[in-house]
Amino acid sequence: MPKNVDFSRFRAHFLCAKSEINGTLINILQLNKKELKQTRKHMQMIFQDPYSSLNPRMTVKDIIGEPLLVNGVARGKELEDRVAELMKAVGLRPEYMIRYPHAFSGGQRQRIGIARALALNPRLIVCDEPVSALDVSIQAQTLNLLQDLQEKFHLTYLFISHDLGVVEHISDRVAVMYTGKIVEIAETEELFKNPKHPYTEALLAAVPKPDPKYRETRKLLFGEVADPSNPPSGCYFHPRCPYAKDICKQEYPSLINIGENGNEHFVSCHFADKLSLAGIE
Repeated sequence: MPKNVDFSRFRAHFLCAKSEINGTLINILQLNKKELKQTRKHMQMIFQDPYSSLNPRMTVKDIIGEPLLVNGVARGKELEDRVAELMKAVGLRPEYMIRYPHAFSGGQRQRIGIARALALNPRLIVCDEPVSALDVSIQAQTLNLLQDLQEKFHLTYLFISHDLGVVEHISDRVAVMYTGKIVEIAETEELFKNPKHPYTEALLAAVPKPDPKYRETRKLLFGEVADPSNPPSGCYFHPRCPYAKDICKQEYPSLINIGENGNEHFVSCHFADKLSLAGIE
């Protein structure tokens, strides 16, 4: 039988980080200013837009070296050597560090942003749509770079994307959100092949298929996304859900584990263990 799960467990994963001193979990909301500054070193971010995320008045050396300077990690020749090392790691020539962002292409700018995120040897990097603003060919290069860096530096990525192809390529575990709520969490292969939430099924059905007959059998999702400031009663997805029943309009479903054989597959749906939904092989 599915077991109810406390959603605060998942919230804690995003609010906690490991202490550098003793390896214990700490709540970042309870840290003072000094402690939070130390913890932030371990959490960095790659932004979506490689153009607006880089200061046009700063050289590449200043952009990548700023985290090192602000945190008192390196200065002078040591900082320059570290910047050169980071530029090599992301596939850029160190002699370009004296140039400004306007001298680089979009893909090269994103590599600069990645190098900046790596500067402090973080444990977690939040990737906010890091390839959505790039050409498709450059997207593939950037994704391969991120995977190489992950293996080389033992990184953990929190990868945010609306592109399911990208999500499937880079993710080990996927969380699907609707109107600010997590509705399904599972291993990537399991989620794509065996979705358990109607919204996940609709997302997978929207992925383009190289089959001219597919459009005829495609399940369309009607209606508008719920307003987060004024959501509907019960399950937020019920006005658009083809499987909705009266309970869906009255009660918001808990996030429960319906995984089998020791595997975790969390779903927020009253009928998750009864529905047979279509995935992608």
